[in-house]
Order: sequence, then C-alpha cells, then structure tokens
Amino acid sequence: MAVKYVVGIDLGTTNSAVAYAEVHEGSDPFAPAKVQVLAIPQLTNPSEVRDENLLPSFLYLPGGTDFPPGALALPWDKERRFVVGQLAQKRGAENAGRLVSSAKSWLSHSGVDRTAPLLPFRAPEGVERISPLEAGRRYLEHLRESWDFQKPEAPFVQQEVLVTVPASFDAVARELTLDAARQAGYQNITLLEEPQAAFYAWIERHADWRELVNVGDLILVVDIGGGTTDFTLIAVTEQSGELALNRVAVGEHILLGGDNIDLALANTVSQRLAAKGTRLDNRQLQALWNNCRVAKERLLEPGAGAKEHPVTILGRGSGLVGGTIKASLSREDIDRVIEEGFLPQVSSNEMPARQRRVGLQEIGLPYAADPAITRQLARFLRQQAASLEHGTVRRGPSGLACPTHVLFNGGVLHASMVRERLIATLDSWLAAEGMAPIEPLSGEDLMHAVARGAAYYGLARRGRGVRIHGGVPRTYYIGIESAMPSVPGFAAPLKALAVVPFGMEEGSDIRIPGREFGLVVGEPAEFRFLTSATRKNDKPGDLIEDATGDLEELAPMEVAFEAGETSSEVVPVSFETVVTETGVLQLWCVARDGRRWKLEFNVRERVEAA
Repeated sequence: MAVKYVVGIDLGTTNSAVAYAEVHEGSDPFAPAKVQVLAIPQLTNPSEVRDENLLPSFLYLPGGTDFPPGALALPWDKERRFVVGQLAQKRGAENAGRLVSSAKSWLSHSGVDRTAPLLPFRAPEGVERISPLEAGRRYLEHLRESWDFQKPEAPFVQQEVLVTVPASFDAVARELTLDAARQAGYQNITLLEEPQAAFYAWIERHADWRELVNVGDLILVVDIGGGTTDFTLIAVTEQSGELALNRVAVGEHILLGGDNIDLALANTVSQRLAAKGTRLDNRQLQALWNNCRVAKERLLEPGAGAKEHPVTILGRGSGLVGGTIKASLSREDIDRVIEEGFLPQVSSNEMPARQRRVGLQEIGLPYAADPAITRQLARFLRQQAASLEHGTVRRGPSGLACPTHVLFNGGVLHASMVRERLIATLDSWLAAEGMAPIEPLSGEDLMHAVARGAAYYGLARRGRGVRIHGGVPRTYYIGIESAMPSVPGFAAPLKALAVVPFGMEEGSDIRIPGREFGLVVGEPAEFRFLTSATRKNDKPGDLIEDATGDLEELAPMEVAFEAGETSSEVVPVSFETVVTETGVLQLWCVARDGRRWKLEFNVRERVEAA
C-alpha cells in the first residue's frame, strides 16, 4: 500500500508531539504544505481519557494500591499496567519514586548502560525499574497506538515516519532511538535533528521566507528543551540565482535545559523551608523538583497573571498536619533564578566555567558544569567562527560569528522573558562588534514546531518543499592495506579509497561499483579512515596510492564483525555509502551473497562542549 502521510514525531524530554501531512503524490510541488498536529488520547485522571495536543514524556509505574482496577484502561488497551502522559506527570509529582522522567537525557548518557534498568532514578526498594531504551519505546508505542486508534484507514506502519533527535546526540543515542522505534512497531523511519526541524517549521509557516532573509544572512537556531540545549547556524546563500539555505555549524552536546531550571527552583524553595526549620529528604526534594516544574510552567505561560503558585510535598509521617508540607513558588523567584543563574548578561568573551572534578562521584546525568546558557552560546559563536573557513559565516572584527537572525525553539523559550533576555544579550554582543541588532524570526508554535518541521521535511524530501543543504565539508577515505609480501621492519603501504566526496548532501547515498576488497570478519580488525579538506575533486571509488600526502588520518576504529558459520574469513565486498540526515557516515560493506556489515562515524565539524 502506498504511503499516504508523512508523520513527524518530536520525542521530547518533557513533552512529545506528532504532526502529519498528506503526501499527495503527483500534486503541484509548489502547493503550500498543510501540516496538522495530531491529538494524542491519554489518561488525564484515573478512568478519564482526553485528547491533548502534547504527550508529557513521563511514565508512572504504579504500585498495587495506587489505582483501582481498570482505572488505567485506554481505548486500545483495557489491561494497561502503567501510565504515560498527563496522569503520570500528576501522580509522579506526589510519588517521585515511581516516576520515570528525563528518559531522553539518560538515553544520551554515554557513562551508563542505556539498556539497563536504571529508571526511576533513586527508586526505593521494591519498585520496578526500566531502561531509558524501554521508556522511549513506551512513549513511541503510545504515539503509534494513538495514530492507529484515530486513523485505522491509514495504518501507522505504512506511513513515512521522521523521528527527531537533538543535534548533539551521539551515534549510540541515535541508534538506541531507532531501536526503541523499531521495538515500538515503527517501520520506514528516518532521524532528523531538532534544530533543523524547527527551522523547517518556520519555512512551513512562512511561504514568503525568501522575502524575510537575504543572501549573506546568518541564522542562529537556539533550541532549549527540557533536557538539552542545542545551537545551529544556517547561512543564506545563492544557488542558480535563487536563495538557498546551508547548515554550516552544529554545537556539541550540552545537557542543560528546563530540568536544571526546575531543580534550581526546587533548591530555592527548599532553602526557604529549611530557614523555617523544615528540612526535606532526598525523596521529598525529588517531589518538590517535579512540583516546581508544574508551577514554573503555570507562572510563565502566556497571559498568566498570578504572582505565585502553591507547591505541596508529602510529609514523612502522620505528625504533620494533613501529612503535607506547603510552600509556594513566586514569579520573582523564577525571574531571579533564570536571569542570574541561567541567562546572566555576559560579554561574548566569557567562556563557560570548568567545574573542579571530585575523584568519586555518584552515578547520575552528566549535566553541563556551567549552567549559564549565555556563556555556552558565547563559546559556540566564538569557536564556530574560528573553526570554519573564512567567508563561511558572517564575522565581527573580533572574530565572533555574528548572526543576523535568531529562531527560538524548545519549551523553555515558550516564556517571553527568556526570549527577551537572550535577544538583549545577543544585541549587546553585536553592538560591541559594530553590527545591527539581531532580528527574531517568529515561530508561533514553539511546542509543536519540531514535529511540524519533521513532517514538512518529509514532504520536502519528496520535492514538495525547501530543503536545508548540509554538504559534507571534507572528502573521506577508508584505508586499504596493500597486498604485498611481508618485509621485516616495514608495514604494508596504506592506500586510500574515496568513499564520501566533498559536498555530498546529508540524506543521500552512493554505491561504489567496480571495486572489491577483502573484509576481515569473525575476529577483531582495525579500520582506518582518512580525510582531506583540500582534495575536493576525488570521486567515490578513486584509489589514492599514497595515503601519506595531504590526507589526515582519523582515530582508528576496531570492530569484530560476525562471520556467520565460520570462525573467521576474508570476504570480498563492495561498498555503499550513506550520509544520514543527522550527519553520520554509514559505510556498508556488501558481500556477493547479500551479507552486509556497517561502519559508521560522524562527519560533522562540531564544537566540543564544556
């Protein structure tokens, strides 16, 4: 059955969303895309299912007496034993020891086994635990089931699905996201970076985008979600007489977002309680953290007039009146914490502070050492300008990359005071460089932009929209050991086979015909990759006899490929190259009998985070 819809899924740290658009094969490629947001049925109270435009990314693992029998039933699953969405978030604020949150952040944590049962983090004895991978699977499964419940005539597995990930996700986190999607019943999946998706959403909303930017403009995408902060630079260029868009820089992984702000607010309230003689234990502080998240969102939502919001924490025993501790979070608290701790006014020369590391640490999420987002942004703009070729980005006299426009995305930026604070900081940096103030690009739908943009990109891949170009900035080669007799004291010469040409577009693939090489399988073997920023005319399949010239060798990769029935062998293979939408080179080694083995690494030029 032909694909009827492209489906964009934002699997967020705090909220997830789904958007979709009809493919309309053969229709006018210049017709405006019609992207819609899918309502997501979920439990909002026990035995109460409602359609909501967002699915809170929270999972509650109930005890035997938490809910009456049948209270967790969904229209498609009457025997459901866990809760996803709004009710999970509500109940978790009361009992944090059974709440799985920030699963996406854990999925990006390279210091733990992301397939091990780690969550809920700090759960008490006797509480079931699941892995970050399993939590992601359950969120994605709920979204698939919601689709099938509402659109039985167009089964989800038959649609083209685009799932977004942070630009800073490593290869393992991306692969685990794909694993979670496959385990949730997804097929025909493509990963897309969140900042790019946000920009596609802006294009989708502005058919006149070519009138809003000019050749030479540099657009900064600032994406601050619940768990991560991502920065991306997109240059406006000219191609065949028309405006074109090129992604020129992507920042590294920064585990810093709404979760950090919520914890800082919880600490503020906790200190106020301690000053009055009420000290909270770790379990109560976790509950306060979740309550402060809810209070912050209520106080910062557009049109909110309240100056404070109550927060309630369960007490330790029956000695407390009503068994609860009551406090409040004020709008003044939020403004002070964000402005002083997360968005301080700094110069563009102030870099993130490096935290003194303690020799032994509790296992937990590796949050950014410096919570000042403005300093993280200064580092990104300084190092990107230094690392990119002259003329690639607009620079000031000091060398700072100077964007002309900024596009905001992510739940934290839903608050106008956060956007205004960042604009004021960027304007002060640009003024110091003698540049005009930055111009914000209105997004209008920050909570759904990533999902909408992913759906739009699905159409753009089919020729029904504008694509952001992201050509590979170098030529890449794989090392081939020469076939010659062994000579004492001399290693066999290394040749270099071009596998990725300069400028190869992300989201494209190449077959390298006419050449076969022997692949060692069944035992550990070293694979050597090389790159060149100057050899821009080498084509896939070109064999460079001397790999010691103007080629730069990358860190070698040791892999043990499965051999099948034999213990080890050398298999004749040809190559297929794929550069994914997330900037990952996948080099497939294809045997004559159809067996396939994959090597992959990142071909993006990134800035390392503090």
